Amino acid sequence: MTLTSGRFIGHEQDRGIVQFSMQDGAKEIRCAISTSAMDDLERGPQTRPEQREAQFTRLRDRIEARAASKYRATEFEGT
Repeated sequence: MTLTSGRFIGHEQDRGIVQFSMQDGAKEIRCAISTSAMDDLERGPQTRPEQREAQFTRLRDRIEARAASKYRATEFEGT
């Protein structure tokens, strides 16, 4: 099944990640991306913590496309 957009969960500054979810039908798949990876995607200066949700929104299509590709290839890290 194709993954679809889920929800923005939040930014964890101490862990340096943004958590979000995607949907595989009715099943929610929890995902995360490092803040450094998001900064690399934008090729700019480090984004301030209060701007992480807006940054995720700008990059959402690219982030979710990569997450869906990893999911199809069963390359998800963690459980």
